[in-house]
Amino acid sequence: MTTLMKNVVRLTLALLAVTIIGATSAEAQLTFEQASTAMDAAEAEARANGWNLTILITDADGVPMYVRRMDGASERTWDIVQMKCHTVLTAGIPSGDYGRALEAGTMDSIPGGIHYDGGLPIRFNGEMVGAMAASGARGVEDAQV
Repeated sequence: MTTLMKNVVRLTLALLAVTIIGATSAEAQLTFEQASTAMDAAEAEARANGWNLTILITDADGVPMYVRRMDGASERTWDIVQMKCHTVLTAGIPSGDYGRALEAGTMDSIPGGIHYDGGLPIRFNGEMVGAMAASGARGVEDAQV
């Protein structure tokens, strides 16, 4: 990741955090504006690395808030990002961590779960408010976005 992209991602995350500071647990929810900001940063990172991805952001109930399927992303990436978000929301941890816990025998299998890297929880003040996933590159690259 280039220094410029690292700074853009850091700034984006900082702006998202500032937006929700002071929200109580009852108020914490992912807004469309926040999802849009995160999506733009994720797409910029994918483009900077030449990855053609499908990126999905959902709310805490798994309802899609934002999706982008970049030119060249295969059809199957849509199914994979949905499974990654489902896994994150069900397990409460990144999809890759779920896979490692499953392999270690420290977590039970989730119906419809997937063990690939690239699905991440979105938390505000410790409360899970959504999930974000990317698919179309190698797992570690999906997770980088």
